[in-house]
Amino acid sequence: MREIWHHFIEIFLGIWQYPIFAIDERRMFTLATLTWLLFLLVMVLMAGRYFRHWIVSRFLRRTNLQPSLQYSIAKITHYAFVAVGFLIALQIVGINLSSLAVVVGAIGIGVGFGLQTIVNNFVSGIILLLERPVNVGDRIEVAGVAGRVIRIGSRSTTVQTNDNISIIVPNADLISHSVTNWSLGDPSVRVRVPFSVAYGTDLEKLKRLMIEVAGEHPKALKDPQPNLYFDSFGDSALKFELAVWTSEMSFNPRRFRSDLNFAIEKKLRENHIEIPFHQLDLHLRSGELRLKQDSVQIARESKVS
Repeated sequence: MREIWHHFIEIFLGIWQYPIFAIDERRMFTLATLTWLLFLLVMVLMAGRYFRHWIVSRFLRRTNLQPSLQYSIAKITHYAFVAVGFLIALQIVGINLSSLAVVVGAIGIGVGFGLQTIVNNFVSGIILLLERPVNVGDRIEVAGVAGRVIRIGSRSTTVQTNDNISIIVPNADLISHSVTNWSLGDPSVRVRVPFSVAYGTDLEKLKRLMIEVAGEHPKALKDPQPNLYFDSFGDSALKFELAVWTSEMSFNPRRFRSDLNFAIEKKLRENHIEIPFHQLDLHLRSGELRLKQDSVQIARESKVS
């Protein structure tokens, strides 16, 4: 039994010390080295998370910096900590970085062909954290996606819609595409709500009523003042736009528009102002239809004769 156990240990040690590749002329990269390296890398990642939490809780939260800037500083510090930790781990296991030139070159070729999208998203994430065109908590619209930014990761950004749906947007899309950021700078924006009324409506009365609608909404700003714009003469209606300033577009834009539409419809109905639908009026002049019938009868008689 002792011989079997001793033989098993010899096999295990042989596998444990099996060379995978040569580090230099004297040292080999073995399975034991690989296990030790993986252990160190896991410890670096765990330490990086703890370090980021410590930076935020013990240092950044005591400053007067904006939460979005604190998030960016914590993320960049975390990436730098992990990068330095990886380099130290490689040195501990005896891997000289200068000896990895060939491996790094091969990885570079792989990045150029297969990993360029991942690298592009990672670099775009660093740019987002440095330039901060989009911050955590901002309301944005990009590539048909509208919502609030809840996380900026190394590869992608998470946007949460008003329906509580989380959508993953690649960081490269936020750099290469046009992005509407409702929260960047002054949150006050002007919302235009289109509507139509029938021909013959008292326009002075209509303007007064629409200004009342804007003034009665609790989320509408009094300064700048709301205004009513005469857009165009339609086929069946006069077209207008109610322009209202608000800060609500960063939070509940759809609710704000919906409330204005309800208020406009109620105000028009209470004041007996018609909201027309598309229609076509046909007018027949007296005697014209009879003339056409006589001409058709004459044409038929001429053909018979």
